[in-house]
Amino acid sequence: MPHSHHPHHDAGSNTHHAVAGQPTFSLLRLSAWERLAGSAMLLGGLWLLVFLVLA
Repeated sequence: MPHSHHPHHDAGSNTHHAVAGQPTFSLLRLSAWERLAGSAMLLGGLWLLVFLVLA
């Protein structure tokens, strides 16, 4: 008689169920204009750092 080595869980056990976390910030939820404005600010900030380092 074969013997299974898998653990047996009762029906109330949910140890193998995924739990949804809190929603996080996603760039995909932003509109095209918001993404464009954000990338422009990021690029402007990077250029500002470049000019501060060279000055």
